[in-house]
Amino acid sequence: MPATVSNVTTDLMPAAFMGHGSPMNTLEHNRYTELWNSFGSSVPRPRAVLAVSAHWYINATAVTAMAQPKTIHDFFGFPDELFAFQYGAPGSPEIAQEILDTVAPTWVGLDRDSWGLDHGTWSVLHHLFPSADVPVLQLSINGAAAPDYHVRLGAALAPLREQGILIVGSGNVVHNLGRLAWGHPDAAYDWAQAFDEEAERIMTTAPGEILSLFEHPAYPLASPTPDHFLPLLYLAGLAVAAGTTCEKLIGGYALGSLSMTSYVLR
Repeated sequence: MPATVSNVTTDLMPAAFMGHGSPMNTLEHNRYTELWNSFGSSVPRPRAVLAVSAHWYINATAVTAMAQPKTIHDFFGFPDELFAFQYGAPGSPEIAQEILDTVAPTWVGLDRDSWGLDHGTWSVLHHLFPSADVPVLQLSINGAAAPDYHVRLGAALAPLREQGILIVGSGNVVHNLGRLAWGHPDAAYDWAQAFDEEAERIMTTAPGEILSLFEHPAYPLASPTPDHFLPLLYLAGLAVAAGTTCEKLIGGYALGSLSMTSYVLR
């Protein structure tokens, strides 16, 4: 029988990494947003979502700990409709403290008023849980930490899955805005495809090898800044902790230098 926590029935929660791409995915209906919606409908209702978004990239590890996180519009040049979008999911100071207790002695700060939910989180969760009635917390990416730190922290988060918390990483395996090919909306450069395919091999067969991607010859082009790539390391760490591998949910490319590949840990 599944466990019941706070009137929410839960099994062992899956974890996932979603290639979120453009903020416009919030408003659009395409094969990626349809997949996110289907995934959200297929999982047991979680107590909360913990999102690791590429867009909260700071020099510390912190978790949002406010009761009502604000919707952050961290972009420019998009339609007014996108700036008007609000994802009104509640937060949970109590679950924020649970997260700190779970990963101790690793230090994590409680952010009670600084951040909120950025588009890396709400562009995906709007399709997973469109009613915005599941509490959502964000975990920052510590840009001052070494790559192995993110794998280890991902593994340390593993007990949260047993507590009914859905962990979602949001970024892009390949993310190079300086090499966008506007005339090729669904294509990829050879180097982008090669890096994405090696990431797929690792995630689906040997997640413990994830750090080898930093030595891949295409890494400097695939990830000129690490913010969008690092959320994948949290899912790899969770898979290592579970002693298993991940499943590819969907693959695809956008504008030559973006990968939309997504993975799940069942």
